[in-house]
Order: sequence, then C-alpha cells, then structure tokens
Amino acid sequence: MGKKGAKKTLKRKPAPSFWPIHKKEFVWAVKPKPGPHPTYRCIPLVLIVRDSLGLGNTSKEAKIIISKGKILVDGKVRREPSFPVGLMDVVSIPETNASFRVLPSTKGLILHRIPKEEEAFKLCRIEGKNIQKGGRIQLSLHDGRNILLKEVESGGSSYRTLDVLKINLPDQEPFELVKLEKGVPALAVGGKNAGKYGRIVEIEERLGLKRRRSLVTLEDSEGDRFQVILDYVFVLGEDTPLISLPGGIR
Repeated sequence: MGKKGAKKTLKRKPAPSFWPIHKKEFVWAVKPKPGPHPTYRCIPLVLIVRDSLGLGNTSKEAKIIISKGKILVDGKVRREPSFPVGLMDVVSIPETNASFRVLPSTKGLILHRIPKEEEAFKLCRIEGKNIQKGGRIQLSLHDGRNILLKEVESGGSSYRTLDVLKINLPDQEPFELVKLEKGVPALAVGGKNAGKYGRIVEIEERLGLKRRRSLVTLEDSEGDRFQVILDYVFVLGEDTPLISLPGGIR
C-alpha cells in the first residue's frame, strides 16, 4: 500500500533559507502545521521563540514557554509549537511587553519590533472576493482569513483584490480600507526587491495580461526607482504608512 497524505517531517536542507537555523548542524527541522501561511512563507513559532527571540536554549524549553500560553499571535494564545507565523502577523509577549511584526526582507521574513499601540491591529491584503447568499460580500485575505462584511453592497465595488484592510486584533473586525492606487506608500513583499519601501509612481496594466502580472514602479525616499509586479505590492496606507518599518520609517 502506498503512502497517504503529505510528509510529516522536514529536513533542514530543503527548509526555507530565511529560517534562523543552521543547515548542517542537525538533520531535521520543524515542519509547520497546515495553517494561515504556506511553508515557504512562514516561520514555525518554536523557531521564533528559540532562535529569533532567544527565549530558550533548546526546542524543549521553547515548547514549554509556548505550551504555557506566554506567546500570542495576532492577539490569540497559540500553544502549537509548529504554528506557522507569516507576513504581517503580530507576535506578542505580554510578560516582557514586547511585540513584533513579521515583515519581508531581501532574505525572506524578519521580526520587526513595534510599539505597544501597533499590536492592536494588522494589515491584511485582499486576495479574493465573492458574494454570498443574500448579497453579503466575503473577502479572502492573505493570511487565510475570510471576512463576511455586515453591509450589503451591490457588486461590492468599494473592495478590489490587492487592496488592504486594517483589522482589529483579536476581534478581526475591519475598520479601514486602503485602496491600491498611484501615490500611496507600498512595500515589496516578493522578488529581488522584497523588503523595499516606496510610493507607487506608475501601474502599467496591459490588455491581455493578468492584472497581478502588471508592472509597478515605486520610488523610495531618496528618489531611486525600482519595479515589481503588482502581485508583490502590499499597500501600507493612503498618505503615510499605518505601521512602523525597519529604519524608523513611519
């Protein structure tokens, strides 16, 4: 009889390169549980506690900390060591009053320390939209959430894929919509320019080309321009970024 289902183990060599582990020190790595982020776009919670934050010397110590409910992700206690933590997730440690947001960088994902007031909200990009029975709109977000809006709109014209919602944590209630358009600050979350920040200068949408493959030109604070495809653009606000970024950008 053949094997059924996906493998439950993961070796260190094929693990994502941005994980904070040594590739050749040991054989096995922690495989993330199925959750809001895929393996290649997340960091297991136990690696964040042990390697990134240094709260434990071994995985056993890190698992004890997690099992005691001392680590919050997006305002909720997570007791699963292999829980996948990904882009824009907020990791909080109430005992030390420390909070971090997961942001992109040229090497993958990093933890960026944020002020206390920022742990109460999160930015989520709209990946899909459909209309449910009764005309209510359901939005599918980049972190696996599905939000059913209370208002009934004809066609849902105010919401478009790749726009960004600012939601409360842990209530998951959206209270601000940021449109993807020229002039707004945005972050590159993929490609060779991942982690770069700038304002959208131009969006080149071509007939016959999928919208997500459109070329977007951004300009940073020094006047340098770089390009990414629209699928790699994450809007941060209307005029100024709603979140703090590495380097003191706000």
